[in-house]
Amino acid sequence: MRFKQLDLNLLVALDALLQERNISRAAERVHLSQPAMSNALGRLREYFGDDLLIPMGRQMVLTARAESLQQPVREILLRVDSDVVAPATFDPATSLRAFSMLVSDFTTTVFMPALLRALYARAPGVQINLKPQARTPHELLEEGEADFLIIPMQYVSSLHPCVPLFEDDYVVVSWDGHSTVRESLTREQYLQAGHVVSSYGSAGSRNQPVLEGWFLEREGISRRIEVTAATMAALPSLVVGTDRLATVHRRIALHAQQHLPVRVWPTPMKIPQLVQMLQWNKLREADPGLRWIRDLCLEIGAQI
Repeated sequence: MRFKQLDLNLLVALDALLQERNISRAAERVHLSQPAMSNALGRLREYFGDDLLIPMGRQMVLTARAESLQQPVREILLRVDSDVVAPATFDPATSLRAFSMLVSDFTTTVFMPALLRALYARAPGVQINLKPQARTPHELLEEGEADFLIIPMQYVSSLHPCVPLFEDDYVVVSWDGHSTVRESLTREQYLQAGHVVSSYGSAGSRNQPVLEGWFLEREGISRRIEVTAATMAALPSLVVGTDRLATVHRRIALHAQQHLPVRVWPTPMKIPQLVQMLQWNKLREADPGLRWIRDLCLEIGAQI
């Protein structure tokens, strides 16, 4: 099928090439052989009168023309997927669709169990693929690699719609054998202690501990960080047997308290609440399946 002499089948190959910047990976992505993808690239180069991808050392880089095509081609395919390919209706009781969500370990621990229980009861054939926020999550959302993103309010993209999902506040967790924090936790004790913190490359500055920017900006202080981990859910377990403290979301702390020898304290300074947001690609608003999942997420978020 051709549109103004362009074989429309080549758009899928072009999208894969622009995303992967590698012929072998692009071929694997769309289930083609490497020779077939090489042939597709040759035809695309001929049509656009441009190399599109240029070898540079051991990798390939996009030309300026390829860069300009990347977003429009992705948007075209997302529109087709949402408005043309997706069923006009969605029956949760019989659907076998798969949906993907970009979530942190915090969201996986405190939100997903309730959502999955509801899905098991109402949409038993629906599959959920939980993906880590290992790289810039907005890129995966825009590329169509994920249907939903659950992320704190301060990190949402202004380019796509979002709604508040649920809120949580912060507390401090200590080992119940802590040598000095016994009856209460004072500001002085908090600042003198060593801290176990979480750090995510996808939120804020790369490898920046989650709360450090707030402490420096609002309090003018820097905590003594002794352990950094790419997880929030595991922080309470990392203070056990030490005099370190961990500042975590209340739901994480209460969950940990059920099986760990830890105590939970109010923060000695006021820390703004966490507002978790649900975000989706603006090009997929019309998909009835995504709308149903979104409504279910909001229902569960209001209950937890």
